[in-house]
Amino acid sequence: MSILTLKRPAALLFAVVAIAAVPAVAESPAAPRTSAEVIKRINARNPSLHSFQTGIHVQVRMTSFPFLSPHLDGTAYYKRPGKYEVVFTNAPSYAKSMKQLFADIADPSGWLADSNIAFRGTQTMDGRQYLVLSMTKKIYSDQIKDTVAYVAPSTYQVVRMEWHYTNGGSISMTQTYRNESGFNVVASQHVEVHYRVRAVADSSFDPYKTNVPVADSVFTGKN
Repeated sequence: MSILTLKRPAALLFAVVAIAAVPAVAESPAAPRTSAEVIKRINARNPSLHSFQTGIHVQVRMTSFPFLSPHLDGTAYYKRPGKYEVVFTNAPSYAKSMKQLFADIADPSGWLADSNIAFRGTQTMDGRQYLVLSMTKKIYSDQIKDTVAYVAPSTYQVVRMEWHYTNGGSISMTQTYRNESGFNVVASQHVEVHYRVRAVADSSFDPYKTNVPVADSVFTGKN
């Protein structure tokens, strides 16, 4: 038997051992096929985050009459599974609409209760792909035509929401995120209003106090 013949079994054994030593590659979760799957994965973010409290600061700039530039300060509260509320300090009457925007984008569980939701697949925006959810009110609204949410498929962050109105107006809100205390939380928001008035608003958030007691009375909506 030649030396070459002896080497072949050894080479084969080495190859088998080498292949076995390569760590298995974790399979990516299957792409969602329904709106319920997308919302479930959004709600599954930060599984050990049960509540938070943080200061929120909003600078509004109206680009149409009356050209006001108010600054709003308040506190944002969250409590699992789906309670979110912003309480502004000495807020003017129009701050109620701002509060609703913040609550809408932060509460996917509320989307299910409020709207019929359809999964529209993926859409490319600014060079990135997003999962798209389209929502129409379960109770007919003569004001809101539909709402669209854009969700990052790798992180299930809600990156953008758009509210489209029957008169042709629209409001959009985009969000950025940061890692803090082991959680991935909203860092800033940008709002563009083209509905009744024209305005832009930018919000920032103080350091988060996480997993702190938050009273249910905060979420009554009467503040």
